[in-house]
Amino acid sequence: MSAQRKGSFSPTRHDALLDAFEALYHELNAESVSHARLAEVYDESMHFQDAFHEIEGLQAFTRYCEELYANVGDIDFVFLGRWINGDEAVLRWIMRYTHPRLKRGKPIEVAGMSYLVLGNRVVEHRDYFDGGQLLYEHVPVLGTVIHQLKKRLV
Repeated sequence: MSAQRKGSFSPTRHDALLDAFEALYHELNAESVSHARLAEVYDESMHFQDAFHEIEGLQAFTRYCEELYANVGDIDFVFLGRWINGDEAVLRWIMRYTHPRLKRGKPIEVAGMSYLVLGNRVVEHRDYFDGGQLLYEHVPVLGTVIHQLKKRLV
């Protein structure tokens, strides 16, 4: 269960689904990712989008997750708060992960938010985060260029 409940002062009909969503992302790894496990939270016709991907349907999302989790080392999400308005929710999080080819395998931390449209399960999931913080800044050579550009823009 989330440590903080902001924007929702009384229990809503979606709290159990959001609890299950958070639990899924706490438990998900290369061994546990499966269509059956994702189907506990996501609708078969779900839509996913982030800065790099747009995916239609749970079958395609399952394949995406299998590939993603096969390529990362440790991964964990810390959920910082949730806001619920009817059938929409926003969850604020920090993702910590390692990847053998990024930042010499050291942990990377990315702050982000997930916008969810809810029914009996999640029907739409859109993640918002800094793509540079997630990936580009940790690629040799390209990371140096990104850091220099950020310094100049500030």
